[in-house]
Amino acid sequence: MFDNLSNRLTSSLDRIRGRAKLTEDNIQEVLREVRMALLEADVALPVVKDFIAAVKERAIGTEVSKSLSPGQVFLKIVKQELENVMGQANDGLNLRAARPAVILLAGLQGAGKTTSAAKLAKYLKEREKKSVSVVSADVYRPAAIKQLETLAGEVGVDFIPSDLSQKPIDIVNNAIDYAKKAHKDVLIVDTAGRLSIDEDMMAEIKALHAAVNPIETLFVVDAMTGQDAANTAKAFGDVLPLTGVILTKTDGDARGGAALSVRHITGKPIKFLGVGEKTDALEPFHPDRLASRILGMGDMLSLIEEAEQKIDKEKAEKLAGKLKKGKGFDLEDFKEQLQQMKSMGGMSSMLDKLPGMGGQLGNIQDKVNDKMFVQMEALINSMTPAERHNPDVINGSRKKRISTGAGLQIQDLNRLLKQHKQMQKMMKKMTAKGGMKKMMRGLGGMMPGGGMPGGGNFPKF
Repeated sequence: MFDNLSNRLTSSLDRIRGRAKLTEDNIQEVLREVRMALLEADVALPVVKDFIAAVKERAIGTEVSKSLSPGQVFLKIVKQELENVMGQANDGLNLRAARPAVILLAGLQGAGKTTSAAKLAKYLKEREKKSVSVVSADVYRPAAIKQLETLAGEVGVDFIPSDLSQKPIDIVNNAIDYAKKAHKDVLIVDTAGRLSIDEDMMAEIKALHAAVNPIETLFVVDAMTGQDAANTAKAFGDVLPLTGVILTKTDGDARGGAALSVRHITGKPIKFLGVGEKTDALEPFHPDRLASRILGMGDMLSLIEEAEQKIDKEKAEKLAGKLKKGKGFDLEDFKEQLQQMKSMGGMSSMLDKLPGMGGQLGNIQDKVNDKMFVQMEALINSMTPAERHNPDVINGSRKKRISTGAGLQIQDLNRLLKQHKQMQKMMKKMTAKGGMKKMMRGLGGMMPGGGMPGGGNFPKF
């Protein structure tokens, strides 16, 4: 998300570095480029106009402090205004209600409501430690109820059955009664979507909302529809008292226009981002962190939080103990590290959150992807246990057998063995003083060819 916008903005902002003062003349060209970058990202025109005006007003005549370059001053202004557009701070769910707290999801068909219901249930269960039930009030799409039942089973939350012959209001009232008796903290209601906004749909969901009085009414919208997402959210907001927005499919949106338009146009906060198809691919929306990522500053807080949630602590401690005892880092350990990185969205997702990496992602996206991890795992799986534990025994004939077994070339195996050696060295550094800093610098060795394309390096710590 924001790849194109990030590249354009960082490139434009570099032009103003080295100036002694920010004036209307020397920022005019940069502001013009920023405007074009935002419009190309499909940000709504009123949002672009207000954003440019706010940046210009604050930037012109700003004296540069002794410790900062003009570029840094301007960058700080742009970052703060991006935060203002998107809402400044994370706006969490309000669950302060008599149990169960009812969360109603609304939106157009295909926006991802049913999947979002399951993702939200998993989020509340695992991160907020809430007992959750889900129910489908979509009596128009037969597969919707079954889909939610399947997803509820996957995430381990209580699914309340419903039937196509029932009225949506009856379904939800019965679900509330059930959730009360079962002492559930939260009830998530998935509602019917439509291909477009129509009066009948709006009347039905308005009546449903009035009958159940949810504590949260979240509009689920596809980020890939750009500024149309904000306009659709406004149309729903005119009928329903929305409390927030879930922006889905942001992993497939390189522009980011929806995220930069929704809050400004609707006045409603974006509360969550859907960042993938998996049920754990839901992130709380932090405008300040996203603004940093857009401007190539990284998002270390989100990276750390993600690592805490997804890295298997037991395996990590086991590996640390093994390394401390002086035992080598073998290919079985390497395979586990690949799986850990995949669970965090892969290398490109991690790089996106590292400071200074925003502008380089486009250069390495084709080289660092899930396919690379799949190939590496296939090669390791093609080895015998003895070869995994002692890669030095892998000679020419073994290489041929391993690569053929994985359906790959010998050069692919040679690249894996080289990267394993670099990872091995990196792991040794981890046990030394200042190991984490050395490890982060050494992550470049994991890249294809043993380093960053174009001679780029990871930022120093």
